[in-house]
Amino acid sequence: MRVLLLYDYPPAPGGLATQGHLLYQGLLDIGVTAFAAHYDSPLEKEWYYRWFKPDVVLGVGYWGHTPQLILHPQKFGLQPVPWLVADGYIANYQDVLNQLPLILVTSAWVKEMYVRDGIRGDKIVVLPVGCNTEQFTPLPQTHPQVHSIRESLGIADDELMLLTIGGDACSKGARETMQALSQLTGKVSPKWRYVCKVWPQPRTWLQNESDLELASQLGLKDKVQYVTSIVSRNYMPYLVNACDIYVAPSRLEGFGMPQVEAGACGKPVIGIRAMGMLDTLVHEETALMAEVGERIVVNEVILGLESGFTVNHKVVFGTPRTVDYRADVNDISRHLQRLMNDAAYRQQLGHAARQHVVAKFDYKTVARQFVRVLNEKLNIH
Repeated sequence: MRVLLLYDYPPAPGGLATQGHLLYQGLLDIGVTAFAAHYDSPLEKEWYYRWFKPDVVLGVGYWGHTPQLILHPQKFGLQPVPWLVADGYIANYQDVLNQLPLILVTSAWVKEMYVRDGIRGDKIVVLPVGCNTEQFTPLPQTHPQVHSIRESLGIADDELMLLTIGGDACSKGARETMQALSQLTGKVSPKWRYVCKVWPQPRTWLQNESDLELASQLGLKDKVQYVTSIVSRNYMPYLVNACDIYVAPSRLEGFGMPQVEAGACGKPVIGIRAMGMLDTLVHEETALMAEVGERIVVNEVILGLESGFTVNHKVVFGTPRTVDYRADVNDISRHLQRLMNDAAYRQQLGHAARQHVVAKFDYKTVARQFVRVLNEKLNIH
């Protein structure tokens, strides 16, 4: 079996790049002949097509990447298999996607979204995102590299650290988390700090300002800390291990890679009982999941060139679409109170989470699952 993988390669620290690179590493580790190229590099892709002659071209992205991941390899007579995430609404390329013999998606919820928006479900197979469970592994907070992170963030040894990681924190449920934390005055014994690690990008600065304004309004100005910085994947396991509770009741989540990585590090997770987290978290066994408090519904969207349309193309829905979720703030508050006051329960959930991730989401396990799917669905060996 010869596999060419198309993603953001060489990998940046972002989710899609990590998703592709872990599969690439997993395939190499289990003995599959594989190479990787950037999805938006037609020159290099064609080079691989001509000399490597892959049996399949696996592309990581969302439906808007159809020209790069599907149409380009098809021009050279190759078999593309996209591995897709959700992006609110699948507005274009339904005809191209429906002609494929196999589409991979990251969770059962993502499959539901594609079927909802006109893609045939009989060709869609769920393949979860892998996790390097040797890199993301439990470490004590006394570990020098972990303790150094807590020191750099100003977290005292007797303080609980709550953590959210994302391109921006709002989309990962930080505003709902702050509202929940504001309800806990006098209800939790340990001192605590809420750290949001976000990535520098134009929209992040505006969102950070709005989020920190909310923290001030809620009386949490001295408790909430936003850290905006580029970091490598090498840093992330130590950052996750520095926290006591990982909090991410996300507004939109097709899988939830940070939640899985937190579980691999033995951390209890607070999520939302919806979307991709239904596949990755087990309520009251590996995590605590808040119910959905609100659904954000739209009747139309404006799309453009990035989605294969002209600029300002309007799509009007016959049936309104849910494009965003909000976790129930009271549920988040109850879950936080329980975890913050009970160290033994934090350890219990974290231990179970580690076992769950190792069994289901280790990157080599995902690579073997990918190979089985190609064997069964495309007769590629």
